[in-house]
Amino acid sequence: MIETFKIFRVNTDDAQKIIVSENEPHHHSFEELIIGTEGQLEHFIDFKSTVLHAPFVSFVTRGKVHRVKPVMNDGKCEMWAIRFKSEFIPETTFQLYSLYHDNASMELPADNRFCRLATLCEMMSEEMEQSAPDYAIIRQLLETIFTMIESERRKLQSGEEEQLTSHSITFKSFLSILEENFRRNVGVAYYAEKLFMSSRNLNNICHQILQQSVSAIIETRKLIEAKNLLSTTDKTISEIGFELGYNEKAYFTHVFKKKTGQTPTAFRREMERLIS
Repeated sequence: MIETFKIFRVNTDDAQKIIVSENEPHHHSFEELIIGTEGQLEHFIDFKSTVLHAPFVSFVTRGKVHRVKPVMNDGKCEMWAIRFKSEFIPETTFQLYSLYHDNASMELPADNRFCRLATLCEMMSEEMEQSAPDYAIIRQLLETIFTMIESERRKLQSGEEEQLTSHSITFKSFLSILEENFRRNVGVAYYAEKLFMSSRNLNNICHQILQQSVSAIIETRKLIEAKNLLSTTDKTISEIGFELGYNEKAYFTHVFKKKTGQTPTAFRREMERLIS
């Protein structure tokens, strides 16, 4: 996916094509939100298969292996697929990782609250059809969708004790501390000390949940912010690198290219081209 943001509707005809196609488990370089309004979805994710009955939402974080198979219900199947790069809503993305890493999908009540989600999807789709879409509007609508989904999740769990493992709690705490400190030049030991554990234990937890080391997650968070700053500001490469704890422009450029395959300058030019 080259675009920073993409939204499309899957109707009955599209669903039938997916059903008969070669549909192997795969992973994406982008985030994906699926909102089902009619029918069912057989979703293979986290190495297990779940059947979701509409209305439902399912969030697939970047890099997760999954496969979706639409299922008709009374001959009907309709859902929205929203795909976006992490840097599109960087302030929200890592919060989504912590909320959805062990619970990707959720069925919702078929009431007006869910209808509002579908309406927001319609609004984003209509904006994208404009000759010059306003991505600020789309970004706000997408953030609103996730806010509403989280509100529904809290309502469904009202009165129930959240089934969180100690590892999940630690991981969420790590992401919270990371959000406050990722711009600083601090490493794994700093976060482990804040969580009163060894660096080895923190690494083990991160590997179990995101299949990444602590260092890789820290770099990923820095990278998301770097992409955001490159896309939305006129700051120099050196200024952005320094802001994110890289004292040398050359080292920042090396890390950025190693992670993305592009230099910061090349990425900025590509974003300018896409946005224009």
